Amino acid sequence: MTLIPSWIEAANAADCPFPVNNLPYGVFSTPSLPPRCGVAIGDQVIDVAALVSSGLVKVDAGLFAAPSWNAFMAAGPSAWQHLRDSLQRLLAADGDRALAESQSTRARVMHALADVTLHLPFTVAEYTDFYAGRHHATNVGTMFRGADNALPPNWLHMPIGYNGRASSVVVSGTDFHRPLGQRKPSGEDNPVFTPCRRLDFELELGAVVGTGNALGAPVSVAKADAMIFGYVLLNDWSARDIQAWEYQPLGPFQAKAFATSISPWIVAGAALAPFRVASPARDVALLPYLQDDNPMLLDIDLAVDLQPEGAAAPTVLARTNARELYYSSAQQLAHHAVGGCPMRTGDLLGSGTISGPNRDSRGSLLELSWGGQEPLTLDTGETRSFLEDGDTVTLRGQANGDGYTVGFGACSGTVLPAIADPFAV
Repeated sequence: MTLIPSWIEAANAADCPFPVNNLPYGVFSTPSLPPRCGVAIGDQVIDVAALVSSGLVKVDAGLFAAPSWNAFMAAGPSAWQHLRDSLQRLLAADGDRALAESQSTRARVMHALADVTLHLPFTVAEYTDFYAGRHHATNVGTMFRGADNALPPNWLHMPIGYNGRASSVVVSGTDFHRPLGQRKPSGEDNPVFTPCRRLDFELELGAVVGTGNALGAPVSVAKADAMIFGYVLLNDWSARDIQAWEYQPLGPFQAKAFATSISPWIVAGAALAPFRVASPARDVALLPYLQDDNPMLLDIDLAVDLQPEGAAAPTVLARTNARELYYSSAQQLAHHAVGGCPMRTGDLLGSGTISGPNRDSRGSLLELSWGGQEPLTLDTGETRSFLEDGDTVTLRGQANGDGYTVGFGACSGTVLPAIADPFAV
């Protein structure tokens, strides 16, 4: 697909993340307006409720009464496609000129992106994090179990995951304190309670569930694919030392419960449809309920950078691509529901860390520094094995079309010092 030209000139630049081809969904506010649903186009954001009230888009206004896309997501794929078609018709250069030619309507419904504050775009119902990147799983397994036993016996047969904390999912730009917890220093008999010493990021893609399934009703991969409303960038911040002590036998708990950052815009599945690619060759055949007949991975370039406090510019740590995943979001969702688990509107599925085959394509510091044994040198001359207080980590992602870009907006967060006296009254 090529660029769909718009009468909004900024949307036509090849490097603009928000052309007519994209139209991602977010929640914004201004100094005079409370949070509300918006759609990004070029250097502008459209107030969807105001647009609907203008009569230029025929959609149930009640779907946008709250500052969240959940009600609209629950309306299902037909509603999603109708709104997308309507917006593209109004914003395309050769489409309906009603908005383009009405200065008063534009003044009511359009706001400069530079002047708005972005919020969490949907209410997160539940959060599940998977472990669906083969390079990441192999690297981590090699570090802890050796190359011959890197992948657990079940890994090539199903997407492994754990239930996380929806309450700690935050929008890009939300800073967080270094977590506290139990960790067991090497050589010691007992654990200690301290701030995390091995704080890490994880470069992931998040799938946002739009419609759910009934209790006890599994869904096929194709059905799961249709249930996904869109995608966000996701950073599942991780306390590696706390995790190392707590994860056996039930997996991560406090090490993953303090913050998970997502990008502020949900990129619709329809916007990413031209970038679908085939799954990798399988070492072993998947069971029928996990097999996919159509390309379901996504060709999205991903990058992560780190900027220490006071540094003039960030250092790019890694570049990879979402096509490196072994299991698609649809396969993860189908597996999640196969035992009868009811998925709900607003469920968030993290892909797990997305790493590539080379050192500069590893999606976590655990891998980049090989467990701290090979510290990285930043452009400032500083070194990092794990994150320091004041570090800002930013994830970026974009799919590159013919003369256009589909972007997510940055996903960033800054590490604040641990709370000095957490139990003070």
